[in-house]
Amino acid sequence: MPVLCQKISMLDTSGVVFLQLGAMAALALYVAANLGANDVANSMGTSVGSKALTLRQAIIVAGILEFSGAVLFGQGVSETLATGVVNAQVFAAKPQVFLIGMVSVLIACGIWLQIATSRGLPVSSSHAVVGAIAGFSCVAAGINAVDWGTIGTISLTWVATPVASGALAALFYSVVKYSILDRPDPLSQMREWIPWLSAAMLSVFGIIVLPSVVNVALVQTGAIALAHDRLGWNLPTHDIVIGIGAIAAIGLTFNSWKKLESVENEEGRGEKAEGISTNSSPTLTLRHTLIEQQMARFQVLSACFVAFSHGSNDVGNAVAPLAAIAYIRRTGSFPSEDFSVPLWILVVGGAGIVIGLTIWGKNVIATVGEKIIELQPSGGFCAELATATTVLLASRFGLPVSTSHALVGAVVGVGLIKAWKTVRLETLLSIGSAWLVTIPIAAGLAAIIFSIAQSIGQF
Repeated sequence: MPVLCQKISMLDTSGVVFLQLGAMAALALYVAANLGANDVANSMGTSVGSKALTLRQAIIVAGILEFSGAVLFGQGVSETLATGVVNAQVFAAKPQVFLIGMVSVLIACGIWLQIATSRGLPVSSSHAVVGAIAGFSCVAAGINAVDWGTIGTISLTWVATPVASGALAALFYSVVKYSILDRPDPLSQMREWIPWLSAAMLSVFGIIVLPSVVNVALVQTGAIALAHDRLGWNLPTHDIVIGIGAIAAIGLTFNSWKKLESVENEEGRGEKAEGISTNSSPTLTLRHTLIEQQMARFQVLSACFVAFSHGSNDVGNAVAPLAAIAYIRRTGSFPSEDFSVPLWILVVGGAGIVIGLTIWGKNVIATVGEKIIELQPSGGFCAELATATTVLLASRFGLPVSTSHALVGAVVGVGLIKAWKTVRLETLLSIGSAWLVTIPIAAGLAAIIFSIAQSIGQF
């Protein structure tokens, strides 16, 4: 009988733990859904705004790539954001308090991201998570529990990220505008610039995505080791990445030349049949239309890369608190810096991103793609390229940046070169205000929720 009672007690305990983890997973799904609805504008907003993709197409493409990136490559998130924001020594002796704090973080971030998304405001999910962690930490263990140096660094990126991305976008669009769009024969210039545009895009996005792909597909599967053992080939990973990128750039160049030529010949036959002069204004308009069609293909590819990399990187903003909660439940100790994120948690994050994108994503996509300036594919492509370059350079220097901030800055940079009077200042003021209040609002919400949870004593 005592053994039976012990087994029943163990089943009851495991059932309670399972229900608690299920509830926490539902919270993480909620946060991931709001993250997907808000942050997916980073990858698809300019494509929808420039009409390179319809909203329906953008949601489908982004959903597939965001989920794939989150599940296949999200395990690179090897430590929670908390290890860089809080003083680990403060919570090492009281992991259960930290667990309550992580629950508060999930609820606070979900609420704020949903409010921002409902108003169509692109905010930084990473800033919301950081603010929420800082908020509950101050209530739980005092001001010294927060690493204020990290908070200060993140705050500086509010200014640096959009400025840097805007400057790069302005530079890229100036080159495209001067070298292609404003030339007497833009189609001829487009043919000359296609190889350079292909190389630029695949260089930037290839550096972001390809190393992870090669690592998972060839290194972790043992394919490179097998090639070395059986064939004697010594294949450095970075050489494989460069080779794949070069082949892709060459293939994209020839494919783009072929498509441009076929469309040009078809339109030329139509003009000849209708008796349109090659020097007439409709022909010049048609040439620019053909160029924008080609730019739209580049932009869609760039958006796909950004969506994939966003899913693999930013999923940690939603699931890192859940991973910390699961770790504490399993071990009873504060998460160490080398703990990994289980696959089921990544699936929860990826699924949440897709759900939120599908249900609420159109609001923020419309703000970024249409309400700042009117975009064409050429401008949208330059904005995407500048965003990716900024985020990549920041990652190399270990700087925490927001993709949302980078993309908004890039869209403004394109607008300043294209026609600065068309930039809608009221939209920028709304976005800037949302940026400024994200950390204090998330911190306040988390602090209130944490205080209520402690006072009730349900945990």
